[in-house]
Amino acid sequence: MSGQQRQLTLSFLAEPSDVNFGGKVHGGQVMRWIDQAGYAAAVGWSGCYSVTVAVGGIRFVAPIHIGDLVSVNATLIFTGTTSMHFAVDVRARDPGADAGSVRLCTHCVIVFVAMAGPEGSPTAVPAWMPRTDEDRWLAEYAQQIMALGKDVEQTVARYRQPDGR
Repeated sequence: MSGQQRQLTLSFLAEPSDVNFGGKVHGGQVMRWIDQAGYAAAVGWSGCYSVTVAVGGIRFVAPIHIGDLVSVNATLIFTGTTSMHFAVDVRARDPGADAGSVRLCTHCVIVFVAMAGPEGSPTAVPAWMPRTDEDRWLAEYAQQIMALGKDVEQTVARYRQPDGR
């Protein structure tokens, strides 16, 4: 049974253990937060254990500093038969600054597939239907990002050496 929660936000402080030698949060740590928020959102929509299958269009726009208040927002923007596509925005601000100083730091689309049964086979998810012009635009955006990813996969496959390297 699904709670069909379309949107989820995780908020926390960036810690010293999250940063690189330049004093900014590691891109890998940001990707971990994206995956965690996406997972929680996917389970919230499908009601099932879900696995990450793709991340597309990731852009690191601005740095996150130690002590920044970070919000990772995942919003469902497209569903397939077993897949759920989420737009994820990572925003940050100095907690001592006014709320208007929030900056977009990272954006991407992340795709999860719901799993069921003892062998973990893909299972159907509740369909999501766009209701507003923005919803329709986001659904189209999700499809375009995933199409770009397929183009990249095909290009890489063409240039692989015959021995698999």
